This record gives sequence, structure tokens and C-alpha cells, in this order.
Amino acid sequence: MTEQTAGRRIVTNMALSLDGRYAGPDSPEDMGWVMPYAHTDVARDHLTSLWEPATTALLGRVNAEGFLGFWPTVIGMEGVDPRDEAFAKWLVGTEKVVLSSTLGDAPWERSTVVDRPAAEVVADLRATGDGDVLVLSSASVIKALLAADEVDRLALTVFPVFLGGGPRLFDDGLPTGRWTLVSQAVGDHGTLALVYDRVR
Repeated sequence: MTEQTAGRRIVTNMALSLDGRYAGPDSPEDMGWVMPYAHTDVARDHLTSLWEPATTALLGRVNAEGFLGFWPTVIGMEGVDPRDEAFAKWLVGTEKVVLSSTLGDAPWERSTVVDRPAAEVVADLRATGDGDVLVLSSASVIKALLAADEVDRLALTVFPVFLGGGPRLFDDGLPTGRWTLVSQAVGDHGTLALVYDRVR
């Protein structure tokens, strides 16, 4: 039986290579290896299933700058996939919490910058509002929440490529625990979209 800890559900989403990396060894911020696989039906449908029940996006500074620099430009773009435009509109319009020790004021609408540990921030978010809190590909945030056992739903898109090095999402020493597979889909090129819920 799965049940969330209390309040809102904390949902994390991350793209991984087949050898378990979320970035390559040379440039951690280069996500070019994802692009051949990200524009597939399974990847788009996977992301849609995650953002539709969410009312808050939680991001680290680097991902906030990347996501919020790119996605608003998709709105109204000629030939854009409707699922991409719908996500872009959600991201612009939803509440955003950005974890950062270096940013001052948030340069984006409907955004709040917080300089506190991720586990403390999600504890506050669980106690207020409703809807899922979606952590969008921010590895440092997801790693901190996994270490604190604060993730209720773990969504992964696994792409069929070896990066041969680089940082891993799952560090040694994570809390022991069981997860149950709640959805799976296989897409073009052998892309896997997997969603696990924490068994508590």
C-alpha cells in the first residue's frame, strides 16, 4: 500500500542515461545528450502526466535559469507541439519556488527565492495549499530530498545512451525503502518512462 507522508505529494522528475548518469563527465550543465530523445511522444506524455496535477514547481537556481529562459519562448511558436506549449504555459503561470543561496530577488513572475535546505522547504509546502509539488530535473534538490526520504513519487525517463561518466542521481547511503511501479511506457529509440511511488 502506498500513502504519502502528509499534505501534498512531492514528485521528482529526472532524465537518466542507461548507465545511471544525469549529466556527462565534461559539462554537467550540457543536456544536449537528452535532446534526441526528449521530443518523443512518450517523453512528452510522461511530462504532461506529471505537471497536470501539480500546482507548484520546485527548482534549483541552475535549472530555473535554464527552464525559465527557454520555455516561455515556446508559447506561440509556430509548429510547436501542443503538449510543449501547454507545459510552457503551466510553468509560466504556476507558483515557482527556487532554491538558491546566490540569487536575490526572483527575476521571474510568480517565483520565490528561498535559501534553506530542500527538506525544510518541502515540509512547509506540504502544509500549505494543494496539488503536487513537482521538482523539475534539479539534481541537487532531488538528491537532497531522496537523502531526507521526502520524495513520494519518483519519475524517471531513461534514455538508451551511455555517458561513460558524470554525476549519478542515486548516491550511496540513501535511506532504505521500497518503491512500487505505478506506470511504465516505452517510446521511440527504446526510451523508458517510469513512475515509482514510495511505499511507506
